[in-house]
Amino acid sequence: MRRRRNNINQRIMTGVVAMAIVVLLVCFLFLSMVSCTNDKQSFLVVGTVDGGADSTLIVEALTLDGIQECSSCKVGKDGTFGLVVERPDSILSPDFYRLRLGSQVINFVVDSVECITVSTSSDAFGTAYDIEGNEASQTMKTMALLNIQLQMQIAQLEHADSLSTLEKMEAAEQMVKRYKQTLANDYILKNPSSPASYFALFQSVGGQLLFDPESDPTDVQMFAAVATQWDQNHPRSARTENLRNIAIRGLRNTRQAQPVQIELKGDKVREIGIIDMAFPDIHGQERRLSDLKDNVVLLDFTAYSLPDSQQRNIDLRTLYQRYHALGLEIYQVSVDADEHYWKTMCEKLPWVCVYCAEGPGADMLQLYQVTQLPSYFLIARGSNLEARGENITDLDAAINALLK
Repeated sequence: MRRRRNNINQRIMTGVVAMAIVVLLVCFLFLSMVSCTNDKQSFLVVGTVDGGADSTLIVEALTLDGIQECSSCKVGKDGTFGLVVERPDSILSPDFYRLRLGSQVINFVVDSVECITVSTSSDAFGTAYDIEGNEASQTMKTMALLNIQLQMQIAQLEHADSLSTLEKMEAAEQMVKRYKQTLANDYILKNPSSPASYFALFQSVGGQLLFDPESDPTDVQMFAAVATQWDQNHPRSARTENLRNIAIRGLRNTRQAQPVQIELKGDKVREIGIIDMAFPDIHGQERRLSDLKDNVVLLDFTAYSLPDSQQRNIDLRTLYQRYHALGLEIYQVSVDADEHYWKTMCEKLPWVCVYCAEGPGADMLQLYQVTQLPSYFLIARGSNLEARGENITDLDAAINALLK
């Protein structure tokens, strides 16, 4: 018995020593890099992945422009790893990252030159792990695990034969509501200046954002609280500007609506049959609706944060695949509050995706008399507006008729 205990202690000590050696070696490499580069700051990500020998770990930055790979390495035979990651030239606010193994991820934040230590296993990489380096990353872990637990509970409802479909939906809604209240009360309002509060604002369940900064006054106040603190602590950062814009738009949208007086040149409208518009796509390139005059166009006003948005885009993809070769194009205008979220969600969509930064209260939506989202219009070849979505009973048949 004593011999067995000694063997166990010896293996534990061996692992600790191996981990310490890796940390020391990576720290040496880290210090060497820092001493050779004055224009960038770097940080370390070190740790162990039990059962992950020879697998590839990747550190990705969660930027406002999307997910960007920063660094990668192979896990050692003993399960240890070490990465040196360079931060941007201009560091004005905390940066968000994720450590990825296949499709499993661990989110963390870096606020200064520091070392992030992760201990996990390959089979429970994103669900059972320890992370050290700063308090915000540990808080983000707590929120992530609550999110995973919530999604497991919702999935279990599908097997509850004693509940009706309506009862399952209501139970799931209550679960999501409790999780959202926990994020709001225990994290966002408790410490709005923390990077973890920023992270909480953009939590999602089933691909849908929990907090709606477009039309829910309470959620708008959450964004405003965090934006105020970030404006004080990180006044010149891009994240602060993005957060401020979201909060301002939300406050404007939830105030009493005011009529907009706009002068239109009638001859311009009659000339092309539509009110033309131009918005930037995911690459920042301006895309004009009238440039698609040789196509039948489905003009779609939407927000990817809306419920059922993913399913709706799946349905649109079916139409697009069926009719694109015959001349159908989709011009989809997003009014999402979070531009980064829009870019992430539309990155792989095959049609024209553009972004309207003014939000649901934009002049263009009012000109088209958009009263709800999503709303769509069918435009025939030659830029002639044919019909509004609410007047179309069979979209497939309507598109097919215009293509003939």
